Amino acid sequence: MLSDAAPGLRVRALRKAYQDVVAVNGLDLEVARGECFGLLGPNGAGKTTTIEICEGLTAADSGEVEVLGMRWQRDAARLRQRLGIQLQETQLSDKLTVFETVRLFRSFFHQGPAPLAVIERVQMEEKRDARVGGLSGGQKQRLALACALVGDPELLFLDEPTTGLDPQARRQLWDLIEDFRRAGRTIVLTTHYMDEAEKLCDRVAIMDHGKTIALGTPRELIASIGIEHLVEFSADGVNALPLAGIQGIRHVRAENGGIRMQVTELHRAVPALLDELRRQGVPLTELRTHSASLEDVFVALTGRHLRDD
Repeated sequence: MLSDAAPGLRVRALRKAYQDVVAVNGLDLEVARGECFGLLGPNGAGKTTTIEICEGLTAADSGEVEVLGMRWQRDAARLRQRLGIQLQETQLSDKLTVFETVRLFRSFFHQGPAPLAVIERVQMEEKRDARVGGLSGGQKQRLALACALVGDPELLFLDEPTTGLDPQARRQLWDLIEDFRRAGRTIVLTTHYMDEAEKLCDRVAIMDHGKTIALGTPRELIASIGIEHLVEFSADGVNALPLAGIQGIRHVRAENGGIRMQVTELHRAVPALLDELRRQGVPLTELRTHSASLEDVFVALTGRHLRDD
């Protein structure tokens, strides 16, 4: 018998290579029931390959995967009834209407809500009779989510669910994902948007080159790098060397024609920075500050920005 105490997802020593390219390299993960877990990293980090193996769409070269206490090798039929999957790109028939599309996907499952109830859940009632080919990008993503929810899944896989969406469409999709999480269901999502991960995820694993390089809650990971704030500014002819000696500044580097500083005491560092720029006689052309984020964790761990690739 399957135990409800089994984690939502358990991955051990997972490996997948495509000829000479190692996409996933000895990955270990465990996702608790009721958790929203994020796989983060740049393009090519191995996120999509990992999630496709967990979804049963791609075979691993080696390693073990358990989903809801089951394995694809022996429990594929039962797993398909208990999972919801939104692919990175979902190709739906342009000629079907929204209602026809959801009804088709509902027919694949033994149980679940009525098609109209799911359409209402993703706020597409006004588009129920519209053809898929005429929908906007955000509407197509909500329809893809409806197709993933129509079997009333226990675990929902979302692969880059908001890529290419405008800010309003992204936030609408976030609300739907949070509703699913509040119902006590499990979510595994991949994203390269750090704000998305901080907003939605209970825990995250940051991946790079097929491996996990950091694992924890967003707050834990941000605290682990010992940086509270980032200050970025532009000033022609500035000598960055004296800036490293300012109280509250941990690290200074030139980046994209400006200066980027890691700061622990913002209230001391910014006035001292302005004093130093006045001393150098350098006019400030731009100044930005922000709290440290998961993006900064990735930079601290790898020396690269998430979208450098």
